[in-house]
Amino acid sequence: MADTYDFGLVGLGVMGRNFILNVADNGFTAFGNDLDEEKVNALIDEGGDTSKVNANVDAATFVAALSTPRKIMLLVPAGKVVDIVIESLLPHLDEGDIIIDGGNSFFTDTDRREAYLKEKGINFFGAGVSGGAKGARKGPSIMPGGSREAYQYVKPIFEAVSAKYKGEPCVTYLGPKSAGNYVKMVHNGIEYGLMQLTSEIYDLLKKAGDLSNGELHKTFGTWNEGRLQSFLVEITSKIFAQDDELGDGQLVDKILDKAKQKGTGKWTSQNAMDLGIPVPTIDIAVSMREISALKDERIKADELYDRPTPETVVKDSLVQKAEAALYFAFIITYAQGMHQLADASKEYGYELELGEIAKIWRAGCIIRAALLADITEAFKADSELPNLLLSPSFVSKVKETVDAARELVAYGATNGIPLPGLSNALTYFDAYTSGRLPLNLIQAQRDFFGSHTYERLDKEGIFHTEWE
Repeated sequence: MADTYDFGLVGLGVMGRNFILNVADNGFTAFGNDLDEEKVNALIDEGGDTSKVNANVDAATFVAALSTPRKIMLLVPAGKVVDIVIESLLPHLDEGDIIIDGGNSFFTDTDRREAYLKEKGINFFGAGVSGGAKGARKGPSIMPGGSREAYQYVKPIFEAVSAKYKGEPCVTYLGPKSAGNYVKMVHNGIEYGLMQLTSEIYDLLKKAGDLSNGELHKTFGTWNEGRLQSFLVEITSKIFAQDDELGDGQLVDKILDKAKQKGTGKWTSQNAMDLGIPVPTIDIAVSMREISALKDERIKADELYDRPTPETVVKDSLVQKAEAALYFAFIITYAQGMHQLADASKEYGYELELGEIAKIWRAGCIIRAALLADITEAFKADSELPNLLLSPSFVSKVKETVDAARELVAYGATNGIPLPGLSNALTYFDAYTSGRLPLNLIQAQRDFFGSHTYERLDKEGIFHTEWE
């Protein structure tokens, strides 16, 4: 057994075990802790050498085994469990020690914990970790926020274990307090949007173009070699090729169409509402998961209403338009998420650098995509860019693809194929790029029934009218 270990981790589930083995693979000694003895033993067996990777069930012994300042990461379920683990560690910690919450905690919980632990001389980080179990083992994207000074102790470990994009680590210090958890929350909101859009394009290709699973596999595979290159497009291609081990055909056709969620997309949507930032593609992605849960009602409603028979479209033409429309909608979804991050940074004092965030999302995380290299460059060119749609480098990309989105949204509406993510992305674009919207009428209505006042185009000041 080593005298002391460089890094501690509480929570040896799949994510925790993979992350701690990743730490050990990269030259740091690591000590794990879990109340479940089976998980402790599984890690020791897999680690193979207890001088490099060890674990136990006792908090006092665990903390004593770590070099100071102690660097302890929690990979436990968000919520009360985090507070319980913190309280179990506190009696054994010294001033200057560091606790890192690597779960999907709500950002206000992180602010509360950070303030509470600061009073006790303990540094607390919220660090988003994206990439799933495989990413945790081979290199995730890591989004830490907290004390800049304390981060220097964690930095070498995080940079070593993170994913690399052309040799650059996909981790950087993001900002104070809950900046890390906030960025991960918005990352997950963008993830919801991209997944919804991908599922709609799949539905469209199947219903309008009658593409088989084999053709869908090839189509998404080809797209992944072009401008749509991304983790989600890549795995979508693979999903269509997966045979069903329990029956005939492909597995995707046997999966129940009820999507579950853990709440991070909803948090993104709710917080955007609080900030007054429009993220309609993310909003509808959350709503569609909620509609999908109403399976029994949907079946009854399907029997009550007629639906148009989709007009068949030439496959090659449809595939071409679908690729362009999906690319357009991906841009819009990233634009909405980055807009929310920019506003939250001002509101909560995070001092976020959006170019750096796009940079650490280029590899390791679920929303990694070729597009993020372009987004990084856009914010590098203008760090104060309020919205990606205002970047000169994105104007041509959007102009090239928006007409395909228009055609497919119109086709979906006429043929009864729901495309809420795509249509919301298009509506957002049309509204955001309209110099004049009909909201003057809403202001007139508000003043009419509630004397809420209005402003004028031709005169300065606040006005009220006694309407006839």
